[in-house]
Amino acid sequence: MHQKNENGTFTSKIGFVLAAVGSAVGMGNIWMFPYRTGQYGGAAFLIPYLLFIALFGYVGLSGEFAFGRMTGTGPIGSYEFAMKSRGKRGGAILGTIPLLGSLGIAIGYAIIVGWVLRSAFGALTGSLMSTEPEQFFTEMSSTNFSSVPWHTLVILLTAAVLIFGVSGGIEKINKVMMPAFFILFIIIAVRVAFLPNAIEGYKYLLVPQWEYLFNPRTWIMAMGQAFFSLSITGSGMIIYGSYLPRNEDVVHSSCMTALLDTCAAMLAGFAILPSVFAFGLDPASGPKLLFITLPRVFQQMPFGRLFAFFFFISVLFAGITSLANMLEAVSEAAQTRLKLSRKAAVLLSCGAALAVGLFIERDTLMGTLMDVITIYVVPIGAILGAVMAYWVLGIDKMEQELMNGRSKPLSRAFAPLAKYVYIFLAALVVFFSFIIPGGIG
Repeated sequence: MHQKNENGTFTSKIGFVLAAVGSAVGMGNIWMFPYRTGQYGGAAFLIPYLLFIALFGYVGLSGEFAFGRMTGTGPIGSYEFAMKSRGKRGGAILGTIPLLGSLGIAIGYAIIVGWVLRSAFGALTGSLMSTEPEQFFTEMSSTNFSSVPWHTLVILLTAAVLIFGVSGGIEKINKVMMPAFFILFIIIAVRVAFLPNAIEGYKYLLVPQWEYLFNPRTWIMAMGQAFFSLSITGSGMIIYGSYLPRNEDVVHSSCMTALLDTCAAMLAGFAILPSVFAFGLDPASGPKLLFITLPRVFQQMPFGRLFAFFFFISVLFAGITSLANMLEAVSEAAQTRLKLSRKAAVLLSCGAALAVGLFIERDTLMGTLMDVITIYVVPIGAILGAVMAYWVLGIDKMEQELMNGRSKPLSRAFAPLAKYVYIFLAALVVFFSFIIPGGIG
């Protein structure tokens, strides 16, 4: 079953887990999770969220990892393999859908990470601290081609990581960037705890409003947040799974990834919300929380320039590691389908992301693309991945793969959870993402 890949494997369990966490931790953890938690009942929201994280990590994330490891390739090859196991064609075409989702997100994501890099530089030089945040954000997001150097540098940094391969690039950079991300956010969280009125931020995040548990929308939003927070897209985690040695316990690695991803989301909440409340600003300001609300906070707090730099550098680390996963899936497809060398495939995929991104840098155009991809394409890719693994390929073959490297038997509940509960919930994610304005992830 297993195809030989030319990109090598992860050399350690911690390297693989940190790479998976690097893929999962992104803007959704940093700006969406904190304010969504407050919007939907504080600690009450955490109950359905943690339930969905546990389920999706156990059967969803482990399914994508095992699917990739079994086939030794990305979504196109994996879906093709699953369909051929049933004597059917069309798997490669279906596998293109989540791959396009990864490329589409990468195009918009690179622009946003470029803004993050520019903001970090602005904090370092002091220009971010001396300019009105709205003006600073407008100049970098709405002025034609004003952020090209930063956008290009982000793509070049990502390409450099990918060219060095799985163990020499992806694994090594995540071993540095992910611990640095957690350390820097802990430093920021400790500092903001001493700000006046910071307690209101903790109340917003942690004081339970139990009545929200009776609101179906709370459960829907918790489900969407959990699903997409783990980066279950039918693409990126499959490709990382294809680089996983066969003696690794996939289920344990998946649970560790889910745990650390949740820790990152909570840490972001503790670092951001108390500072926002300390200065009486809006915690639900959406993506502009990063580029308008928080810079205003840093401008008003002691040593704000230093903490602004720490903050944007840590977000940059999360952005680069996520971007590397998206473009790795695209690069691997170019390697296997177009018969390119790794370097050529990386340059092609990164070049394509940059070329398209340059013409949609204005935040309105980029936002439109990201909405289409995240609301429609990515959810469809995610449900396709789940169906391909647990229904087309089959639960028996998946359980056999999951037992490789594992001494403890899978729970008897695993099969029904994966084949029925998880698939049903994944279908609901697609349904609600289509009908709720702005999506749910």
